[in-house]
Amino acid sequence: MTKKLKLLVLLSATSLILIVLFILIGVDVNNYGYFLSKRIPKVLAIIITGVSIAFSSTIFQTVTNNRILTPSVLGLDSLYLLVQTIVIFTLGSSSQFVGDKNINFIVSVSLMLVFSGILFKFLFNKEKNNIMTILLVGMIFGTLFQSLSSFMQMVIDPNEFLHVQDKMFASFNNINTKILTLSSIIIMLIILYTFKYYSILDVISLGKEHSINLGVNHNKVVKIMLFLISVLVSISTALVGPITFLGLLAVNLSREMLKTYEHKILFVSSSLISVISLVGGQLFVERVLNFGTPISVIINFIGGIYFVYLLLKENIA
Repeated sequence: MTKKLKLLVLLSATSLILIVLFILIGVDVNNYGYFLSKRIPKVLAIIITGVSIAFSSTIFQTVTNNRILTPSVLGLDSLYLLVQTIVIFTLGSSSQFVGDKNINFIVSVSLMLVFSGILFKFLFNKEKNNIMTILLVGMIFGTLFQSLSSFMQMVIDPNEFLHVQDKMFASFNNINTKILTLSSIIIMLIILYTFKYYSILDVISLGKEHSINLGVNHNKVVKIMLFLISVLVSISTALVGPITFLGLLAVNLSREMLKTYEHKILFVSSSLISVISLVGGQLFVERVLNFGTPISVIINFIGGIYFVYLLLKENIA
């Protein structure tokens, strides 16, 4: 058994053990029906979110050829929060757009995809613009969305702000199973579709010039990948909320541990690390902190430290 296979088996076993513990802790013959009905959808949401973030971050780092970037620089997380803030600010927390999770999910995903489509269409239509231009424009819009959200949060009614605050952090409580089913189907279809691009992404990781010389239609593949990234990020964000640094943490740990360029391995390993981080983090939040801190705060704190480490490492190198 090779070292890579051993690590994948270890990651798989660790994720499985954590999932079983998460589902079965405190379960007995008297309460198993209630606990399983609550915990199984939560675990499925964690797996879906972890896989979608890992896939989107892996692809994003490949097409941008940069290990310290995540899809959050496109501004989709900030747009999601802006949409939630505008709805609560204008219509109130009693609005159907807030109370009905199905409508809220559809509206949020639709607006994020429309924004992505407009961004990609206008920038890719210009010959001189490239992926870095998209990143810069995405960061500018992200900052604009954050500023608008902050302004409305400052003047909003304090009681309404509590509802906005709930949207600012990822939560795996009270998952809507209808949304979960739809999200699972879409994400599985995207994963199956990207299967034929695994070897192409291996070539693209060499750089734009090298991939073009090796016969890859670089611009076409990048457009497709960015669209898939937008769908994955939109769904995961609208499902549970923003988790900024999870992709950075999972993908870079995967690259460090496995030392490989093969995306079929990186996708699996980064997904497993992402699931381990979320399940382990949720266990810690529920059993140790008693729900005192959102899981996204813990992951963003650890991911932020790791981000600084990567920056220092790159500068030293």
